[in-house]
Amino acid sequence: MPAAPYIRWFRELSLSDIPLVGGKNASLGELFQQLTPLGVRVPDGFAVTAPAYRDALTAAGAWPELHGLLDKLDKTDVAALARAGARAREIVYGAPMPAAVEQQVREAWRALKAASGEGLSVAVRSSATAEDLPSASFAGQHDTYLNIQGEEMLIDAVKRCQASLFTDRAISYRTDNGFDHFKVSLSVAVMQMVRSDLASAGVMFTIDTESGHPDVVFITGAWGLGENVVQGAVDPDEFYVHKPTFRQGFRSVLRKTLGDKQVHMVYAPGRTREPVVNRPTPRADRRRYCLSDADVLVLADAAIKIEDHYSRLAGERRAMDIEWAKNGPDGEVFIVQARPETAISQRNALMLEEYVLDGDGTSSVRATGRAVGAKVATGRVRLVTDARHLSAFQPGEVLVADTTTPDWEPVMKTAAAIVTNRGGRTCHAAIVARELGIPAVVGAEHASEVLRDGETVTVSCAEGAVGKVYEGAVAFHKQVTDLTDLQRPVTEIMVNLGNPELAFQVSQMPCDGVGLARMEFIINEHIKVHPMAVLHPERITDAAERARVLALSAGYADGASYFIERLAEGVGTIAAAFYPRPVIVRLSDFKSNEYAALIGGRDFEPHEENPMLGFRGAARYIHPAYAEGFALECAAMKRVREVMGLTNLKLMVPFCRRLEEARRVLEAMASHGLQRGENGLEVYVMCEIPNNVLLIDEFAELFDGFSIGSNDLTQLTLGVDRDSAIVAESFDEQDPGMLKMLKLAVEGAQRNHRHSGICGQAPSDHIEVARYLVGLGIDSISLTPDRVLRTMQAVHEIEVAQGRTGRA
Repeated sequence: MPAAPYIRWFRELSLSDIPLVGGKNASLGELFQQLTPLGVRVPDGFAVTAPAYRDALTAAGAWPELHGLLDKLDKTDVAALARAGARAREIVYGAPMPAAVEQQVREAWRALKAASGEGLSVAVRSSATAEDLPSASFAGQHDTYLNIQGEEMLIDAVKRCQASLFTDRAISYRTDNGFDHFKVSLSVAVMQMVRSDLASAGVMFTIDTESGHPDVVFITGAWGLGENVVQGAVDPDEFYVHKPTFRQGFRSVLRKTLGDKQVHMVYAPGRTREPVVNRPTPRADRRRYCLSDADVLVLADAAIKIEDHYSRLAGERRAMDIEWAKNGPDGEVFIVQARPETAISQRNALMLEEYVLDGDGTSSVRATGRAVGAKVATGRVRLVTDARHLSAFQPGEVLVADTTTPDWEPVMKTAAAIVTNRGGRTCHAAIVARELGIPAVVGAEHASEVLRDGETVTVSCAEGAVGKVYEGAVAFHKQVTDLTDLQRPVTEIMVNLGNPELAFQVSQMPCDGVGLARMEFIINEHIKVHPMAVLHPERITDAAERARVLALSAGYADGASYFIERLAEGVGTIAAAFYPRPVIVRLSDFKSNEYAALIGGRDFEPHEENPMLGFRGAARYIHPAYAEGFALECAAMKRVREVMGLTNLKLMVPFCRRLEEARRVLEAMASHGLQRGENGLEVYVMCEIPNNVLLIDEFAELFDGFSIGSNDLTQLTLGVDRDSAIVAESFDEQDPGMLKMLKLAVEGAQRNHRHSGICGQAPSDHIEVARYLVGLGIDSISLTPDRVLRTMQAVHEIEVAQGRTGRA
C-alpha cells in the first residue's frame, strides 16, 4: 500500500486546500498558480501537509498529555501558560517524524535542489490550518527558520515549526479568538530563499494602515532579510503608490520617507547554530533608499494584481497584507507571502471616531515617533527590557520597550498603549496595536531611556503622523459620529488642509474636496528651505546655513530636484487622498518675513515694515527676485498633474492686486507648462482684495473661480490690521460693509458663471455668516476639519429652512 502523500508542491495548491496545508501554504499555491502567469514572481517550494503533523503525534501517543496541559489552562496565569507551552512544544518536537513523512520531505528537497542548482537554501515557515482567515490573521504566532541548508537542518526545522503550534502567544491567540487547540494543525512551507540578505525586503499593504484609505499601496522595507521589518527591529523606508492613477497608466511613486534602517539581517558565516545574524547597517546605506522607484512600481503592480485576484475570489474588495523580498544577485523582486488584511479593513466606515486632546498644550512632550491608530490613552509607564520582566506588567499600563516580539502578545493585550524605540508602521507592535484598537508610538528613538518606570504619561496618536508621549495625564475626549443618516447639503462643504500627513485620515470625512491647500505649510514643514536658496546656495552668507541646505538636498540630483520632488510629494499626497474630488492648492503665500525664516531665506528677502501689504502673492511670482522660485513651484504642480496623473488638482493665485498682475502670472504659468484649460487645468484666484470684488467681471475673464479669503478681505475693507490686538474689536466679518462685499463677490461669480467659494474662518466662527452665504447661493464653504461635520449639519438646516433640497 503506497504511503500517504505528505508533500504538496505550490503548483498543486490553491486556497481550497487550507484544511490540508494551512493558510500560508494555500495562499502561496494560489499565488504560484494564478499570479505568476501575470508576471508576479513567487519562489518555488512545497508544503509538508497537516496530516504529517497529526500522524506524528498519533504514532507517539501524544494527544492525552497535550489535552491534560491545555484543556483547563487559564491563559491569564502567565507562569502557568509558559509552563504548559514549554512542555507542549517538547512533546511535539520529541515525537519522531514518521518514516514516510521523512522520506517524502527528503525527496522533495532533492527535487527542489535539482531544479534550483547547488547552494540551495530555504525558508521554513509555519502554516496553521486556520490561518489567514478574514477575521483572524495568526500573523507572527508560529515560528519561521531562514537560510536552512541541507536535509538534516531541514528535518529539524520542520519539527521545530510543528512544535511552534504551542508557543505561548499562539495558545493565547487561539483562546482569545475561539479556536479549539486540537482543531488547528500545523503544516510547514519550504520555500526557496530569496537572497534579500544581499538586497532588501519588507512588507506592503493595499490599504493605508492608519486611515484605512483603500486607494494606496503602502510599502515598507529595509536592507537585508525581511524579519527586521516584520519584528520592528528597524525604522524602515516607506513608499506610497496611488492605485487609481496607476491603473490609468501613470507610473509614479506618490511619496517616500527615508528610514534609519539601523541594522540588516544577513546569512551567518560558516556553519553556525544561528543561520542568520544582524549587522550594523553602513552609514551610506542608511542614507539611501532600499528600493529604487522602479522597484517600488514593480511591487505596486504585484500588489494591485494580488488584491484584484483575492477580491474576485471573495466577491468584495479585499485589502491584502503582503511580504516581499528583492534578490541581490539579479535584482528581481519576489512575493513571499500574501494574506488578507484583518484589522483596518474591518472598520465600520459609517462610524467616524475622533479622539481630541482637551489639554492646553502646556504638558511637555517626552518622546515622539510614528503614530499608529488615531487614538489617545493615559497610563503608567512600564519599561520592559526583555521577556523576563513581562510578569510585572499590570493591565492598563503603557508598555515601553526597545521593540516587541510575538511572545509578548498575551501581555500587550492588556496594555493601554505601546511605545517602542524602533520599528515602522508595519512592524509587530504596530500590527498588534491596530488589532487591539490601542494607540502605539513606534520608532520613538530613546523612549525607553527618557521615560521613567511608574510615571504617568499620555500617548497621543490623534495629531497626525507624529505620535507624541506627553508628560502626565492630559485630558481628552472621544467623539463618535454616525454617518448613516447624514444629510448632505446642496452647498458643497470642503476642507482646508495643508498637512499631507493628515490627508488620508481627513479624506475619510464626507466632504466634497479640499477648498484650500496651503502650499506654504508643505514648504515650511517638509522642505524647510527657501526656494531661491536651493537654486543659489553660493549666495548664502552663513556657512552653517549653506551646509544645511546642501545636506537636505544631498540625496537628489540637485537643489531644484529636491524642492520640486518634495513639494510634488506633499501636494500629490493631498490630491491622491481626495481623488477624484477637487483639491484647490493655493500657490505660496508667505510674506517676506516668513520667507526669511526658512533656511537660507535671509539672503533673499527684503526687510519690510508691513509684510502683510508688501512682497507677497501674485506680485512676487513675476518679480525677478523670485521668478526662479515660482518656476520651481510650477514644475512641482506640473509633476503632480502630468507625471502622477492627479488632474483633480486645481491651482489658485493668492493676493492678486491688479488685472495686469493676473495676466502676467497666467503667462508665466503657461510658460512653465501650466496652461489654463489644457488637460482640464482650472485656475482660481483668491478674492481677498476689494479690487477683486470691484473688478470681478474682468477677473472672471481670466480665472475659473473665486475663493473668498475673509481674513484679508475684512482687513482691507475695514482698514484693520488683523494682527493688531489694540484694534481687534474693529475686525468684524459681519460688518455691513463686509456683508455687502460678500454679496457682490458671490453675485459677480454667478453672473459670470464662475465657481464661488469661501475658505476663511468666518462661516465656522459665525453661523450668521454661513446663513448669509448660503442664502446668496455660494457654491462651496471650506472649513478646518474640526468644523466640517458641525457646519455641514447647520448648512443643511439652513437650506431646509430656505426651501432648498439636500443631497442623500
